[in-house]
Amino acid sequence: MAVIDTPRLMVAAPASGSGKTTVTCALLAALAAAGERPAAAKCGPDYIDPMFHTAVTGAPSRSLDLFLLPEERVLESLRRGCRGASLAVLEGVMGYYDGLGGDTVTAGSFHLAQVTRTPVVLVLQCRGMSALTAAAVVRGLRDLRPQSGIAALMLNQLSPAAYPRMKRVLEAETGLPVAGFLPPMPDCALEDRHLGLVLPGELPGLEEKVERLAAALRENTDLELLRRIAQNAPPLEYMPPPPEPPGEPVTIAVAKDAAFSFYYPDSLELLEEAGARLLPFSPIADRALPKGAAGLLLGGGYPELFVRQLSENEAMRRAVRTAVEKGMPTVAECGGFLYLHRELAGPEGDLWPMAEIIGGTARNAGRLARFGYGTLTARGDGLLLDAGESLAAHSFHYWGSDREGEDFTFQKSTGSSWPCGWHSPSLYAGFPHFHFGGREGLAGRFLRRCAAFRDGKGQKRGREG
Repeated sequence: MAVIDTPRLMVAAPASGSGKTTVTCALLAALAAAGERPAAAKCGPDYIDPMFHTAVTGAPSRSLDLFLLPEERVLESLRRGCRGASLAVLEGVMGYYDGLGGDTVTAGSFHLAQVTRTPVVLVLQCRGMSALTAAAVVRGLRDLRPQSGIAALMLNQLSPAAYPRMKRVLEAETGLPVAGFLPPMPDCALEDRHLGLVLPGELPGLEEKVERLAAALRENTDLELLRRIAQNAPPLEYMPPPPEPPGEPVTIAVAKDAAFSFYYPDSLELLEEAGARLLPFSPIADRALPKGAAGLLLGGGYPELFVRQLSENEAMRRAVRTAVEKGMPTVAECGGFLYLHRELAGPEGDLWPMAEIIGGTARNAGRLARFGYGTLTARGDGLLLDAGESLAAHSFHYWGSDREGEDFTFQKSTGSSWPCGWHSPSLYAGFPHFHFGGREGLAGRFLRRCAAFRDGKGQKRGREG
């Protein structure tokens, strides 16, 4: 048995747009300034919010996803993230009870709080809401489930003059303590764009913004109350998943730069435990793949925002195309999938040549479509799965493709399904992304294919579509 005994709390909210990420980052920075060693994690499949956590704490923030991963792997991820930490802050996703399909709590904030036995601090966006209406919202959330886990309230976008009355009414009407508030600070806002927030590295003055938010939180919040709430989280015992059997070392090239940055830390760590030596490279700036690479990971990101730089780096486009055509095992998820197309449209609609493995065009679809959790089922044997085998996945993209592929069926819990993805003995390419911990043995399977390619036993391939 393994034990998680780190004090912890979750920052959740009634709905998206309430300021969970802002409050979480401010709290992490305030705790660090007060002498804590905070760890961070995010509920759900999000890549971007954890980047903000990491920018604040300096340590990888873990994505805790109860759909993509079995429960024991989620707990193991939390334990890893808590190593060396004195307190952990988990950020919820969407509304507190939101889950699969809209009528279930599965894989949402409430579900994660229950599985991890983590007390919850509920963030209320107070702009345009009276104290009694706010109290009604809180009581509804608190009482919907007998053990809601809600332990305190945190108010956001509230003027200092309105705080005393709001606190008094909320505490009297709900019986829950109000830990504090953040005032409106528009110059410290974390900006949005498609797929979520603007990446931390693209926000000028992020460190200063977070410092100001943390100072405002320290001034207006009872940190000791939040510490006590976190300390009330009980020790958590669980059976850890079996370790990935180590194989022979093999070198994997991992695309990491401003265009490609969406990876789960635990997913990469599983590959390393199975024998991978991960070498980062930049499809924007580098001229060749890392020397000795026998496998390729092209993660998600924003290649459409760097389409000109990617296209003008003809040497890298040629290197990737040659590697894939020679049969180098390759996983290309979402943004990586876009890069493998014949051409990719930028934000203005102009088309640019890409790696030319997928014989089609990818361009802005104008809306978010075919998104959410689903199960990928392979229609034939390939790099990740054999025919009929399945893997939990998530799809979320604004750019579409006229060659989306049909080697998998993506089945949603709501009943809808569609064909997608390209799958061969050496390639997975598609919009859905997955976690190597989502299926036992998946990391080892991928690395064995990489080792076979390195040893001259792989299969050459042509272009798709």
